[in-house]
Amino acid sequence: MANRKIAFPPISNSNSRILILGTMPGDRSLQLQQYYGHGGNHFWKIMFTLFNLPFTKDYEVRKQLLLNNGIALWDVLQTCECEGSSDNNIINEKANDFQSFYNKHAGVRTVYFGSRKAENFYDRYIGKSPNKIYRVLPSPSSANTWKSFDEKLSDWKVILER
Repeated sequence: MANRKIAFPPISNSNSRILILGTMPGDRSLQLQQYYGHGGNHFWKIMFTLFNLPFTKDYEVRKQLLLNNGIALWDVLQTCECEGSSDNNIINEKANDFQSFYNKHAGVRTVYFGSRKAENFYDRYIGKSPNKIYRVLPSPSSANTWKSFDEKLSDWKVILER
């Protein structure tokens, strides 16, 4: 039987204008209780590179980087069952409460999905609003081997336009 997984609360504040959505934290992230906690994941390296800041493993500094730049981070799913960390293994999922999130974060106008799977779950359970801009970015996961770090970074630069 697959393990029941519970996602983290969002990293957000009243200045959030951009929302980056993953699907569900992987096993290593859940173990560490940190978004994108797996050392091979490029998410944090991409963020620090985009904002021309020295990379750090300090999770509090990482979270503050997002908040200082109007970026919220969350996952589409609140709970699911999943064997391992692959989004392809997710079953019996339940979405997060986006109505409450958007009510509290009315300034969020742009939503980026960190994978096609995150977008698929969002479309299934929430649906896109005509009042927001949506875009899928390449997964920062080390399992995404069809794009190099530099190619991922290039695609993720769109965040700076918002």
